[in-house]
Amino acid sequence: MSTRVSSSSPKGGYVNQVFFFIVFAKWVKDALIQFETALGLDPNPLEAQAALYNKACCHAYRGEGKKAADCLQTALREYNLKFGTILNDPDLASFRALPEFKELQEEARLGGEDIGYGFRRDLKLISEVQAPFRGVRRFFYVAFSAAAGISLFFTIPRIFRAIKGGDDAPDLWETAGNAAINIGGIIVLVALFLWDNKKEEEQLAQISRDETLSRLPLRLSTNRVVELVQLRDTVRPVILAGEKEAVSLAIQTAERFRTDLLRRGVLLVPVIWGQGMAPQVEKKGFGVPRKAADALPSIGEDFEKRAQSITTRSKLKAEIRFKAEVVSPAEWERWIRDQQKSEGVTPGEDVYIILRLDGRVRRSGKGMPDWQQILQELPPLEAILSKLER
Repeated sequence: MSTRVSSSSPKGGYVNQVFFFIVFAKWVKDALIQFETALGLDPNPLEAQAALYNKACCHAYRGEGKKAADCLQTALREYNLKFGTILNDPDLASFRALPEFKELQEEARLGGEDIGYGFRRDLKLISEVQAPFRGVRRFFYVAFSAAAGISLFFTIPRIFRAIKGGDDAPDLWETAGNAAINIGGIIVLVALFLWDNKKEEEQLAQISRDETLSRLPLRLSTNRVVELVQLRDTVRPVILAGEKEAVSLAIQTAERFRTDLLRRGVLLVPVIWGQGMAPQVEKKGFGVPRKAADALPSIGEDFEKRAQSITTRSKLKAEIRFKAEVVSPAEWERWIRDQQKSEGVTPGEDVYIILRLDGRVRRSGKGMPDWQQILQELPPLEAILSKLER
């Protein structure tokens, strides 16, 4: 007679979990062979895209970031894969925590070799909404530079005539002054144009970081896993990143102002440096735990509509408490370090980051926050200023 360990017992649950991981790892290895075979059978573009994408998911599960990036790069460049799919898919959560993803995202943001044309176009559309007069300014920069250039073109021969002298020669100092004004104007206008371009690239990089931030997963007090975008218009997350002692002390201090902070929609999100490096058995699988994958959107799902669902929002409000736990800590750490670099802060320092109700960064600072100052700064959720923030 064969014995059977009950899956309801702790031992049985652990054995089943280990068995699942062994079987799943073998399935991933077999799947990689099948996808490689499919790519050698002259597939049509849609089939090739699917094979490369799923092959990348398998490599991500195995921790093979370079191979996953190569598959995704080929799918983006040759088979019109949308970069937003990579950002949204929970199966690639582990890959998004790797340096290879950052390189791929940067290439997509810059529109390199056509892999990120659609992604960069979407970023530019958002940028134009946030800075609607940038195009007008650039038009005037180009127009006035062209006018100054044409004027300078006709002024230079006059300078030579003034130097030669003669009865009909123009005044040298007056002509030289006009040329100097034109040259100075061109220099200033070109500098303004380049400065505006630099600001746009910085804005695109920030929008890209905001998009990455919106897809980071959290576990609520009810153990439900959601992405940050699902909490928009509902809470103001305050990210506390640093050493365990500093973060714990900041949370203890915040407890004294709990009621007032909750009225302002504050949700504490502690991120402990190095937490993403610790082995976490329950988080194996395709990037996130099975429960997390069930709570996150899948490929092709209209996630924005789901995030706007009144029913979903009402349930989330009931589940949100004062503090949430980060899922995929390595992804959170990578985003925070990128944000620190963009603000000139040494990566790895203790920092806090306050988000707006619309999910964008409100402000940040070194060390841990002054909660009394935050209470004065943030209006209650029912206030008019909070409604304007949504």
